[in-house]
Amino acid sequence: MENLDPLELAAELRTTIGTLVRHLRVGDELPQNQAAVLGWLVREGPHTTAELADRQRVRHQSMARTVALLTGAGLVEPQRHATDGRKVLHAATAEGTAALHAQRSRREGDLAAAIADRLTPAEQHRLRDGIALLAKLG
Repeated sequence: MENLDPLELAAELRTTIGTLVRHLRVGDELPQNQAAVLGWLVREGPHTTAELADRQRVRHQSMARTVALLTGAGLVEPQRHATDGRKVLHAATAEGTAALHAQRSRREGDLAAAIADRLTPAEQHRLRDGIALLAKLG
């Protein structure tokens, strides 16, 4: 078995995953930054704008714009902070949660269709094994 250059393998993997992710995002109704914020709110519950900005590694002003867009679309709603009346928390609404899940389901459906249409059963098994390897990298 030949020795592979880990740097070349890493570059090829990054490029391939990037292409796959961009392909899956075609047709998304939610821009990536909005979907990411909704993801945090659905997984972890309400956060302040500052907390969300820190999580996404963006400036507070950028996050404030994203939260305002999500709020205007009815996907996020403000809530009072339980212990600090000066803070406003933002929470995903039922519509926001549904929109996030719908986008994820569409992506998974598209990916499942590509796997079924383009890969042989043997390749599907190899892909499953590859997923386990990718999980070890994370």
